[in-house]
Amino acid sequence: MTMMRSVSRTRTRLLAPVGLLVAAGLGTALLHGHSGSAAGRPAMSLVADSARLSSPSASATPTTPATPSAGTPSAQAGPSAPDSPAAPASPSAPATPAAPAPAPPSAPAADADLRSAVAQADGAVSVSVSVTDLTTGQSLDYGAAGHTFATASIVKVDILATLLLQAQDKGSTLTAAQQGLATAMIENSDNDSATALWDDIGQGAGLDAADRRFGLTATTGGADEYWGLTATTAADQAQLLRQVFTGDSILSADSRSYLRTLLDQVESDQRWGVSAAATGGEYAVKDGWLPRSDTGLWVINSIGTVQRNGHELLIAVVSDGNASESDGISLVQSVARAAAGSLGS
Repeated sequence: MTMMRSVSRTRTRLLAPVGLLVAAGLGTALLHGHSGSAAGRPAMSLVADSARLSSPSASATPTTPATPSAGTPSAQAGPSAPDSPAAPASPSAPATPAAPAPAPPSAPAADADLRSAVAQADGAVSVSVSVTDLTTGQSLDYGAAGHTFATASIVKVDILATLLLQAQDKGSTLTAAQQGLATAMIENSDNDSATALWDDIGQGAGLDAADRRFGLTATTGGADEYWGLTATTAADQAQLLRQVFTGDSILSADSRSYLRTLLDQVESDQRWGVSAAATGGEYAVKDGWLPRSDTGLWVINSIGTVQRNGHELLIAVVSDGNASESDGISLVQSVARAAAGSLGS
């Protein structure tokens, strides 16, 4: 059954989430999600297949997506170079040596606060963080090395990025129906909308093809309808954020702007997570939370961008094995703050 809720259009930054659970078949996972409606939003029709459960698991031609309508969605859970020989140098005048290229900023080490924050993840809990300071160029990855995490609803950012890339490839724009679904999926984290767009992109195969082009090397789309069980790492999610929030992207400027606008309007009770690292009110975030039916333990994830002491940071924190939703949120927020501090921003 779908629960209707009004969409908050305020810019209030609340850090308290509301989890809404729905069962996800095959005994794999329990998925939660919201569906929302907002006055003034263009009407859209969506036929839901009740037998289908929504749960997860080069350049392109620029497009100009229509400006999204107001609203908010909940969660379920390329480089190369060659050369040729040069002609012999003339003995008359020695060539001026080229100035050495500036060294890239060195990667900072995890400081005591970050090590302590990650150490909260004991027993069955695993957590990993990736943070990049776009102002200085420094980045840091820390946590459960080699461990992949279920995305839960943070994959909704990847689904929309894939849809936009596919539209660019065709030289087209999103349809009105797709725009309505995208708004509900991102702003309200509506699961039925995510399932509809997951089908539009070609499910896991479509996501995987786009992710290779985005530079995600450790992300694999969920099987069939189980998009929330897509496997990923914090480093891959940080790379996805670069595609959305920087010009070093194969997404067009219009596509990036469209996606950022929706992320900036996520409803107020879904604005926790990496937003805890912000020192002001400027941030954009997408969260994911998923209780696993086989263990009862929680996947809690958060990705986004924050402004911190005049610096713009991209942060992705992923975790699993949390005893409760609130424990996972506390862990993710603590790790996000500490990781931002480790960069000195």
